[in-house]
Amino acid sequence: MAKMGQGEEQVNVLSLWVSPFSMRVLIGLEEKGVRYEYQEENLDPKSELLLQMNPIHKTVPVLIHNGKPVNESLIILEYIDEAWPTSNPLMPSNPYDRAVVRFWADFLNKKFFEDAFYGILKTEGEALEEGKRYMLKYLGYLEGELSARRGKPYFGGEQFGYLDIAFIPYACWFHSFETFGKWKIPWESEFPRLQQWMKKCMRRESVKKILPDPLKVLEYATPFRKKFVTSE
Repeated sequence: MAKMGQGEEQVNVLSLWVSPFSMRVLIGLEEKGVRYEYQEENLDPKSELLLQMNPIHKTVPVLIHNGKPVNESLIILEYIDEAWPTSNPLMPSNPYDRAVVRFWADFLNKKFFEDAFYGILKTEGEALEEGKRYMLKYLGYLEGELSARRGKPYFGGEQFGYLDIAFIPYACWFHSFETFGKWKIPWESEFPRLQQWMKKCMRRESVKKILPDPLKVLEYATPFRKKFVTSE
């Protein structure tokens, strides 16, 4: 990392371009207007800096702020909001609303990612079909949660925020899910609000800058999938 001059802030991000968790951190920093240095990690082998800054999980993303590491994407997003509080708040001001978005962000990590994302990416046969069922079920939950906002454009209400940032990185992966599952997600008929939400999010400069092309994601994901699926 570069040395800091007096009064300077040094912000570094250890990241993997295709990781939805890494994308969250970068979008959060872009929304806040924070200048940062980006370091791409290929994870095989893992860099000495990554092992030093995240010795427990040894994964990306890692935010390094003035030499101090912060790990885990959702924790990092809250840290970003607290460390740079003067612009574009990411978390709701109301304690209950904060609890709600934390619940759904945790759901994305523990259920959506494990059951649906990996359920399609890393499986075949009946397990793949189950992953697709989970995808539809969980998208239905999120459609309902967005509907509860009563016409407001974002999960954060009128303002793009924490839960929007937690979910929107998956948008660039949906093409891969459809390709591997040999199906089409019925956005218009079953998830119209999510479809409109994604379109609105994709018009934001922070999202456009960070999310990769879905075809590039598919190019990466195809050989990754072959590590787990032998029949293709």
